[in-house]
Amino acid sequence: MASTPAELEAVNAETMHAFHGTNVHGVDVSSLTGKVMCGYQGWFNTEGDGAGRSFHHWTRDGGSLRPGNAKIDLWPDVSELGQEERFPTEFRQADGRIAEVFSSFKQTTVLRHCQWMRDYAIDGVFVQRFIAPLRDARNLQHNNVVLDHCREGANRFGRAYAVMYDLSGLGENRVSEVADDWRALRIQMHITEDPAYLRHREKPVVAVWGVGFNKDRKYTIAECRRLVEFLKKDGCTVMLGVPNGWRELNRDSVTDPELHEVLKLADIVSPWTVGRYRTVAEAKLHGDKDVKPDLAWCRAQGLDYLPVLFPGFSWFNMKGKAFNSIPRLKGEFLWSQFVAAKQAGAEMIYVAMFDEVDEGTAIFKCKNDVPVSDKDKFVTYEGLPSDFYLKLTGQGGRLLRGEIQPSGKIPCLLAPLAE
Repeated sequence: MASTPAELEAVNAETMHAFHGTNVHGVDVSSLTGKVMCGYQGWFNTEGDGAGRSFHHWTRDGGSLRPGNAKIDLWPDVSELGQEERFPTEFRQADGRIAEVFSSFKQTTVLRHCQWMRDYAIDGVFVQRFIAPLRDARNLQHNNVVLDHCREGANRFGRAYAVMYDLSGLGENRVSEVADDWRALRIQMHITEDPAYLRHREKPVVAVWGVGFNKDRKYTIAECRRLVEFLKKDGCTVMLGVPNGWRELNRDSVTDPELHEVLKLADIVSPWTVGRYRTVAEAKLHGDKDVKPDLAWCRAQGLDYLPVLFPGFSWFNMKGKAFNSIPRLKGEFLWSQFVAAKQAGAEMIYVAMFDEVDEGTAIFKCKNDVPVSDKDKFVTYEGLPSDFYLKLTGQGGRLLRGEIQPSGKIPCLLAPLAE
């Protein structure tokens, strides 16, 4: 239910403020080149976390996290979190202990995630900001608070971050709401003045995901064009998240050639590939048949290109689809994508996602000893340590920057863990 403009303004006044904390020098935030960035959903809430959104994104009906109601396919490892960061569920571990989860609303938890990024040499995150739900004051509060936590963590641990708007679920004639929100972030939060905020081509980066998809999109290409023009005029480097078939205007893309004209106005093109290939062989083929010509098209237009990689996929508890439909293969699937992207000529990489346990794409610490349930199934890390994918993503950054050479085998540092 939409809140009144006055209620939304009050939330922004309370939760948006300039950054006055300490900035620790770490990664070079002046350029996206040579960086491995992750997507950070930050949309998880629990009963009692103070956000008033109950078990948001953990459950299918928004109620308690109980057997038969799980929405997630991976279970997070919260063993390093403090007691105040861990929230009980109605699930039980095999030994009878209560299974626990976290809330993105808790600053200590988000800061811990940013610390993991530093510890495992991950450059930073695109903080997801779904524009459609921001008409509700509780959702706006949560998003502002999580963004502020990410800002604090990026500065404290020397990481980069940037805002990524997601247009999913946005109705017709509502794209202008992105511009309104961006103005608030710049004027009230002074976000682009933040030392940790990512810049590229000498301007702050803002990403808009969902441009040009051919399904479930009520907004138009013309609306997206006006948004890109606004952001460019506002002094931003603009990244657009587009369908995998954007270049040939096929598959998941609209067929309107106007999409190409909009892309030419932007600075960075990032095609969404999660679920678009399923095996190591298909990932390599994607590098040859999609990434290379995509890169060539972008370079001819003076654009940068940000390929998306993902570690695996499962949509069983949320959608009832096949369990573990794209297996991780003990890291081989993700590593094959790093190699393919590097060999295709990529100079920057986006890993989806850092914390996305809903679709089983998370790379942060997750459990192998998952809760016991006869109504739910949970994907594991196949017996690998919970930090394996954090390490592997850090190694992907080394590969991207030429510090190690492309190989079909997972780097020596990690090889013993994969056996």
